Amino acid sequence: MPTFNINNVNKRFANLLQWLRDAKPDVVCLQELKSTDSDFPRSSIAKAGYGAVWRGQKSWNGVAILARGCEPVVTRNELPGDARTFRAAISRLPSTVCLSLAVRAERQSHLARSSLTSSLDEASYRPCGNLYAAGVPVVLAGDYNIVPHNYDIYPTNSYAKNALVQPQSRAAFQRLLRQGLG
Repeated sequence: MPTFNINNVNKRFANLLQWLRDAKPDVVCLQELKSTDSDFPRSSIAKAGYGAVWRGQKSWNGVAILARGCEPVVTRNELPGDARTFRAAISRLPSTVCLSLAVRAERQSHLARSSLTSSLDEASYRPCGNLYAAGVPVVLAGDYNIVPHNYDIYPTNSYAKNALVQPQSRAAFQRLLRQGLG
């Protein structure tokens, strides 16, 4: 299942439609819609054969889940903390829970623990880990704004204090992987 940081769904909608026609994915998670709920292109997505659920906002925010040939069913549309997130059960895929997550990129390391780490641990990893442990298929997709290892980013000092590379952020991501969800 692909995830796509679309960086404005309306400005890049022609690209999205072409990709949907070519790739024909069953489920797609979108982040950074940069669209209000009322401006989301639902009818055009439906004409392309996809059901959609979304949580839109202006600026950098907004997430969506598209499902080919069916309507996703929203089970939760927000999580504690400042993560922009959306969880849906995809009815076409038997008992599958899909979470599309866009975590706010923190520019300061002291914010990493409070926003990024708590959002990931309390809101998504634990509930999804519990579902996964119970045998429910779980898909976590999105833009986590974490650089797991130094080799995952170009050499620079400009990110040294950014939450993207802090030990707390990386540890939260590793907890996800240890649960078997990565």
